[in-house]
Amino acid sequence: MSDMENKKDEFVGKAKEAYGEVTGDDKAANEGKADQVISDAKEKASDAADAIKDKANEVIGSFKKDKNEN
Repeated sequence: MSDMENKKDEFVGKAKEAYGEVTGDDKAANEGKADQVISDAKEKASDAADAIKDKANEVIGSFKKDKNEN
């Protein structure tokens, strides 16, 4: 999921929560909170995947460097 989509989902969640709180619609407020939690979880998963890719590329790069030195 792109960062822009994730930010959009977070914004929509905040809007739903605010709407629910203003109108007294607990269901909408809770859905908004849930949307925000899901958005946060997706962002953390994306960050973790990026960190894993970076580390894998670092390891692969070190193998290539070692191979070129021999």
